[in-house]
Amino acid sequence: MQGSNTLNVAADQHRTLWRWHFYAGLFVMPLLIVLAITGTLYCFQPQIEPLLYRDRMIVEEQAAPRLPRDTLLAKAVASEPRNAVPTTAQIDADPRRSAEFVFRLPSGESESVYVNPYTGAVLGTLSVEHRLMKQIRNLHRGLMLGKTGELVMELAGCWTLVMIGTGIALWWPKARQKGGVWTPRLTLRGRAWWRDIHAVGGIWLAAGALFFVLSGLPWSGSWGKQFKALATSAQLGYPKGAWGEAHVHSEKPSAPAEAAADADANAHAGMSGMKMDDLPLAQTPWAVGLTPVPDATAPEAGAARISLDSVVALASAPGVSDGYSIALPTSANGVYTVSSFPADPRDERTLHVDQYSGKVLADIAYNDYGRVAQWISFGTSLHMGRYFGLANQLVCGAISLGLAAMALTGFVMWWKRSPERALGAPARPAQRLPMRAWKSGLTMLGLVFPLMGLTMLIVWVSDRLVFGRVQRAES
Repeated sequence: MQGSNTLNVAADQHRTLWRWHFYAGLFVMPLLIVLAITGTLYCFQPQIEPLLYRDRMIVEEQAAPRLPRDTLLAKAVASEPRNAVPTTAQIDADPRRSAEFVFRLPSGESESVYVNPYTGAVLGTLSVEHRLMKQIRNLHRGLMLGKTGELVMELAGCWTLVMIGTGIALWWPKARQKGGVWTPRLTLRGRAWWRDIHAVGGIWLAAGALFFVLSGLPWSGSWGKQFKALATSAQLGYPKGAWGEAHVHSEKPSAPAEAAADADANAHAGMSGMKMDDLPLAQTPWAVGLTPVPDATAPEAGAARISLDSVVALASAPGVSDGYSIALPTSANGVYTVSSFPADPRDERTLHVDQYSGKVLADIAYNDYGRVAQWISFGTSLHMGRYFGLANQLVCGAISLGLAAMALTGFVMWWKRSPERALGAPARPAQRLPMRAWKSGLTMLGLVFPLMGLTMLIVWVSDRLVFGRVQRAES
């Protein structure tokens, strides 16, 4: 009798986990497919864009020296509407790449202008907002629905954690189970075959899926921004440091030093109150997004800007040599901002340069980040398939497409077992079980991700009010 009760409890626990796995999958499945496909495409952006826009991005290498960057910028300015404002210069050392300058148009949108660096010929333009990879990135981050889409995708990431946890618990090998643990039993037929493919494939992909979620959430629209603000204020992200000629330090200074640093930062932050995230840069390192952008010193009468080539030379001194952006000053008190977001996060660098004197007002390197920001930088580089080149891209693509396959196999399993005109959720257990570890885990997840906690509460209430009838157990 006791053995029978034990079996019943085990079956009810299994059904509870299955029910949560079902609800998580029901929401995540279509979004996971979108994330997987767009993430894979965006991962291969360095290869895709030069193929799509070869006529504008690729030039024939010549023995002649490149024209000065200010000359190239002047050619780009002359080709744009009168009120277009140059905002960014892309710096690429590849002799076969054209020079790219980004302009803010009178309409409010942005446009890239491509110039042959040897002849000065304008090769063409591309809309920043409407180019293919920008659209794919917007789909990946927010379904092209703005803030609403970002919240939906953030929830998809959080619910994926539930799906991973319940999936592992459902997969966990049972006593005397033969096969279907690390390799699928291909001799099975029907829904059992799909179940083995789904369970075994899912367990092999679980670690990759968990990494994708945890490395992507710091960039999310709601929780990610709050986490960045918290990490910054706690000096675990970008710490408070010294502006001016000194570097920013990751160690927390003593109280008098911290007060002096804050005063110096306020003196240089200027009236604009701009942060790095406000600048017209395609991407900036996570750690520096909330750092203030200083103002240039008041210019003397007749003072002129330093040249773009001078800024490039200043950036090369600390080792910034290729694949970075320079945000151009757009006002009399603006600065040049060098933002390097390379494949190796240890080479990340942010410099603010006075547009008149050429003085480096701030220089922020990877070693100046807090520990959390350093981890996130590495996670981001691996997440985007950048850290160890093509192999990283292939691994990320394989994990992403594998997760899409798991979503499809989950759909097939649901289709094969769902009754007509019914949701087909697994039957609710006949008895309420303590399952303290499971409930504690969900509670912690809801506390760490409050938006997730709210939706879990909605699911729990809906399960009882809308889908509350006891269903016949289905295998």
